[in-house]
Amino acid sequence: MAADTPPIVLFGYDSSPFTQKIRLTLRLLQLPYTFVLVPSMMPRPVLVDNFNLTYRKIPVLVIGKELIVDTSLIVEWLHSDPRLRAYRGEKARTDGRNGGQEVHHDARSRVLARLLSSHYTDRPLFRLTTGLIPSVVWRTSFGKDRAGLIGHKLDADKLERKVPKNLAGLDTFLSILEPLFAGEEGWLLGGEKPSAADVSLYYQLDWGERISRGEGIEDLTGGGTADGFGQGMREVFNSGRYPSLLGWYERFRKYIDGSPSTETRVERGDEKGVDEVMKRLEQSGSSEKVPLLPTPCASLETLEKRNGLDIGKKVSVAPQDTGQNYPTVGTLVGISPEEVVIMPDVPQAVGKVGRKARIEGVRLHFPRVEFVVAPAKVDRAKL
Repeated sequence: MAADTPPIVLFGYDSSPFTQKIRLTLRLLQLPYTFVLVPSMMPRPVLVDNFNLTYRKIPVLVIGKELIVDTSLIVEWLHSDPRLRAYRGEKARTDGRNGGQEVHHDARSRVLARLLSSHYTDRPLFRLTTGLIPSVVWRTSFGKDRAGLIGHKLDADKLERKVPKNLAGLDTFLSILEPLFAGEEGWLLGGEKPSAADVSLYYQLDWGERISRGEGIEDLTGGGTADGFGQGMREVFNSGRYPSLLGWYERFRKYIDGSPSTETRVERGDEKGVDEVMKRLEQSGSSEKVPLLPTPCASLETLEKRNGLDIGKKVSVAPQDTGQNYPTVGTLVGISPEEVVIMPDVPQAVGKVGRKARIEGVRLHFPRVEFVVAPAKVDRAKL
């Protein structure tokens, strides 16, 4: 492995479906990484104290001193970052176009997988599987936490009554998908190996199957309830109803189970383990030029300026769905049609005022799909 190959560190928790999506991708690519367990609810001091990161959603992936937010962008970074090819002894190129054949078979596969993930599995399908979570979860502190993230109160009784409706909605999604696999014994977009498209569908169905039975809800609620209490989704997701889809599902599981694990796990409360991870990240170098995913065209500078997105200016970044009230603020240092990069501000409301992060020079990368990037509002009272 090359000396300048950066460490890969994933921050998440076991019962997070999106954390599982990235763990599957890393295993598919056979990339060695460290998995640092964080709480399912705020606060997460390990992210604030070390990176000045107050973004609420999980997972977060760190490659050296580049911190990538949102699974849609993380998958693309794992595919495109040429430095990561050195983990498999392959010659790294500088254009970012030679990596991750196991994730994207070709340009067409890449586009289709990204569309499937961003506009199908990660959002409408996720809303249905979330709607199958046992109602006992929403009666814990986790329910209050997620109500704050969403922006409105969650009625556990009402959500319990909606489970049959969500099961019917899931049945519709499965019905649409079944013909894709009829008579097939391969993968979603063809090829000899699974791709990001297979990961994007599998992780959501697998998490939905587990969480709907109540598997993992103790971890999800931080010990607020025991596992169980769920009815599952076997009523609609079974071999009699959707045999081809279930066959693909089991085929993917067998493929992943047959792939060696590349994960080193650091449990919650393991201060020594976290400190060792941070020392490795501190020693990582960073390029003078801000790295961005390869795109067909560069950003339109004049258009970005019209929208107030000038390099060097303060901006806020927030997801369009949940978490709109918790923007991340920092200095814009990089931008493309698909990605924005900021140097995070020191959080003023967490810990000591003006406290710097342990890891200096961290850059935060956000996708532009389903995110709002805008000039940061100035608090005149502090001027």
